[in-house]
Formats: sequence, C-alpha cells, structure tokens
Amino acid sequence: MQTEPPYLGIAGEIRRRIVSGELAPGDRVPSTRAIVLQWGVAMATATKALSVLRGEGLVRAVPGVGTVVVERRAAGLAAPGSGPALSRERMVRTAIELADAEGLPAVSMRRVATTLSTSTMALYRHVPGKAELVRLMSDEIFGERPLGAVPHHWRSGLELAARWLRSAYGRHPWMAQAVASFTRPTASPQAMRYTEWVLHALAGTGLPPYTKLHIHLSLFAHVQGLAMAGDMETQARQDTGLSAAEWMVRNEPRFNAISASGDYPFLNSLFEHDEFELDLDSLFEFGLQWTLDGIAVMIGETSA
Repeated sequence: MQTEPPYLGIAGEIRRRIVSGELAPGDRVPSTRAIVLQWGVAMATATKALSVLRGEGLVRAVPGVGTVVVERRAAGLAAPGSGPALSRERMVRTAIELADAEGLPAVSMRRVATTLSTSTMALYRHVPGKAELVRLMSDEIFGERPLGAVPHHWRSGLELAARWLRSAYGRHPWMAQAVASFTRPTASPQAMRYTEWVLHALAGTGLPPYTKLHIHLSLFAHVQGLAMAGDMETQARQDTGLSAAEWMVRNEPRFNAISASGDYPFLNSLFEHDEFELDLDSLFEFGLQWTLDGIAVMIGETSA
C-alpha cells in the first residue's frame, strides 16, 4: 500500500491548525527548522510542506518575520462549523471565485476543499475530479448572463455574440485556458447554447452549414486568442511586478540594439514618427470588423 509523502502529512497537520483556528491570521507557522526538529524530517521535506500551504493560499512569507497565516477572507476560509452544506453548486462557485482571484492553476480539489473547510474526499462525492470541475465552472459562466433575443441582421448578431464572449472573458480571464481546445470540445449545455445562438444569427444568410460553423469558430478563436494574451499579461505582471509599459522601458535597449543592425527596415519604419502602443481592445475591434466585412463579401457572393 502506497503511503502519503511526509511533507503532505506535515502540511495537513498545519492546515488543520489553521482551519480550526488554533493558528490565527498573522500567527507564524512552524519554520522549516522547527518542522525539521518537530517531525524529524529533512530540510527539503520541511520546505515542500510550507510550499504546499503557500500554494493553497493559506500562508505567506513576510520578510523579517517568517511564514504567517493569511487573513481568512484572503484564504477563502469559513469559520469552523459555519456555512451552508456542501453541494456541487457551492463547489463550482467557490472554484470560480478562486480562479477569478488567482487564475486557473490555483484551482485544485485540495484547494477547493480547504476553502470550503472540508476534506478533499468529500468533494469527490459531487464531482469525479478537476477536469469535470473546470467543465462545470466554464459552463456556469456561459450561463451567467443571457445573450437575449437574436437580432434580425446577421452582422448585429455576430457582433453582439463576440462582444458578449469578450465580456465574459474579461470577468473571468481563466476561461481562456478552460475552453482552449477546439478539436476536443466538452459537452457543456450552456456553451452549446451559445453556439446555437450564433448559428441562429446566421440562419438567413444562405451560407452552407459548415461555413456557418467555421464563421462561429473563427470569431470564437479571435476572442479566445486576445483573452489568452490578456491573461498572460496579468500573470506576467504578477510574476514580475512590472506593468507592460515598465517592461518595455526595461527592455528597450535590447530592442534598439537588434534594430540597429538594419535587418528590419519595414518594422523600424513603423516607429519612426509616432509611438505605437499595442492595445488589445483596439486589436479586438480591428479583427472583428474586418472579419465581419469578409463574411459580408461571402454572403454577397452566395446571394449573387
């Protein structure tokens, strides 16, 4: 029988103290040296135990102080014995809140269980694993705000659908990762309802069925790609502490050195007079309108 790694057992014991209130917000948790002495393990094992707790958002390192318990609100912990009964809906909403705050990688069955002050095994009574949990999360978002009635003109419909999707990604950036696969889509009723809505908008265009599906997926990919770019920028800012503008200033000497070679005359000419700042919103509008213009040509050729 396979036994649990020692560092998980140590992390579990410290987690229990935090959830029970034995260790209050701001309290120091045992240091790596204290863990080594108390549990009789190697320093590497002690380091892994604290790393697990940091990954779950239960503790954080404070320079000059040590590793301390975070506030319950920040950690998403309820008071022991309080709160509604565990349900699939509550699990999904909790996972969405975690993903909104920290990104999809922060969502795990263990982390959701900790946030709900329950055991990981209790979650498996409601969902078989993280993959299903993420599917339920994304489907919840697709059903979060209705699209409403389909406009009479196909262009108004497609524009509304694209803006609706971009808005959903704006509220929940992690969605860019959750529904990234086009070739392996998940069976999600609300997501399929969105596709049905878009196809309905194209119903009177006279285009072949597969062309309509390609139009839907092309617009979806346009929004998806920009959403992933935005999510990557957010993650980069968290990792580096630098805004996009600050990052460009720091890396400008490197770009200038490469440009000075003279190998990129067309690229360099773009920046000779005006400062160019890449804006994802303007890129979204550019791609959307030109895609719709291209579809208009297709529809005109079909009806001619």
